[in-house]
Amino acid sequence: MRYLPLTDADRKAMLAAIGVASVDDLFIDVPQAVRRDAPVELPPHASEYEVERRLTELAGRNLVAGSGPFFLGAGAYRHHVPATVDALIQRGEFLTSYTPYQPEVSQGTLQYLFEFQTQVALITGMEVANASMYDGATATAEAAAMACRITRRKSILLSGSLHPHYRSVTATALQFSGLTVEALDPDPLDLEDLIGRVGPETACVVVQNPGFFGRIVDLSALAAVCHDEGALLVVAVAEPVSLGLIEPPGAMGADIVVAEGQSIGNALNFGGPGLGLFATRERFVRQMSGRVVGQTVDADGRRGWVLTLSTREQHIRREKATSNICTNSGLCALAFTIHLALLGEAGLRKLAEINHAKAVRLAEKLQPVKGVRLLSQTFFNEFAVALSKPAADVVETLASRRILAGVPASRFYPSYPELDEVLLLAATEMTSEADMDSLVAALKEVLS
Repeated sequence: MRYLPLTDADRKAMLAAIGVASVDDLFIDVPQAVRRDAPVELPPHASEYEVERRLTELAGRNLVAGSGPFFLGAGAYRHHVPATVDALIQRGEFLTSYTPYQPEVSQGTLQYLFEFQTQVALITGMEVANASMYDGATATAEAAAMACRITRRKSILLSGSLHPHYRSVTATALQFSGLTVEALDPDPLDLEDLIGRVGPETACVVVQNPGFFGRIVDLSALAAVCHDEGALLVVAVAEPVSLGLIEPPGAMGADIVVAEGQSIGNALNFGGPGLGLFATRERFVRQMSGRVVGQTVDADGRRGWVLTLSTREQHIRREKATSNICTNSGLCALAFTIHLALLGEAGLRKLAEINHAKAVRLAEKLQPVKGVRLLSQTFFNEFAVALSKPAADVVETLASRRILAGVPASRFYPSYPELDEVLLLAATEMTSEADMDSLVAALKEVLS
């Protein structure tokens, strides 16, 4: 208790001031069924170096991305991050800065956020972008809510190709908003009929491209039907490197584009943090969540930057806010901006071409393997295969051989037994021929 500054008398005075008898009374809204009736089982008191030693031992049990052949994807991808990115984001003026509430002393932060917005708008084919969000999943939920505000409708249709995390976060975030969220079943073969489901009550259709199972689709026809019915098309992108090669969603008629920006400038870090990208048409800008940085001139005519729109509840009255998201993952956004600036347009396209070529090469090597069936011929750097054995068992077996052999679909969809044999495999510029050969040899042995 030596680290707690309050005495028993302090706590009693605080409880009396707010009118409760005990600390337990502060938790009466939490159902009894989910409360713990005993302390958390933790090791006893230990010294600092003993704790460090134990945590190091636990961390050593992880099989990290760079320790062997790595084919994991499913929304988080391993790409090379130039040393320049880390060197720059760790400069004190970037590392310690946060929300630019005072534009006159935050010009550097505002300028890079302005550049970030420009980059996001360009790669997505949209007109405006905000100054980032938490991650792709929360950005998707915000996009669905935004579409309902614009159309004044309450029905949201989620494609089966949408990442399951994006699906669940959207349903959770909107469950008490009076909106209806319909999520179609996952379909590795992408046979769902979205066009036939769009009607006069539909606020928006949310689809991912490339889809969760890797398939690339032309969304132009779906966009046209959505617009004919007065609905909006929301496109999610889990792998932004694909935008260097695939037709951008804006060019296919998307009204809102969201994405997970982790792939550019940000390492995997065992699952976080992420970076949410959000772009839309200029006519919808006042309904867009987050913040928008604009360019201006000061009293002396010099170029400068300022927060043009701030629609978060931190800035304005809560009932007028379009979002209660309270961070913009600023340092991750800066890393994204630096990496993309280093690549440039030609570099991003080249990186995308390499990623696609690696995936094609992996698919070619896997096709002759008995017990492996490719489920799609149209993909970017990730695709789904059907195995002759449960994919989760195969992945565990290969992990024991220090091969991270993709992500089993059953990890995301345990209630869909028809997906038990489906495995997602990703290949990026970091995947070598030797890595592919190791996977192929291991699969031949395990599936025989």
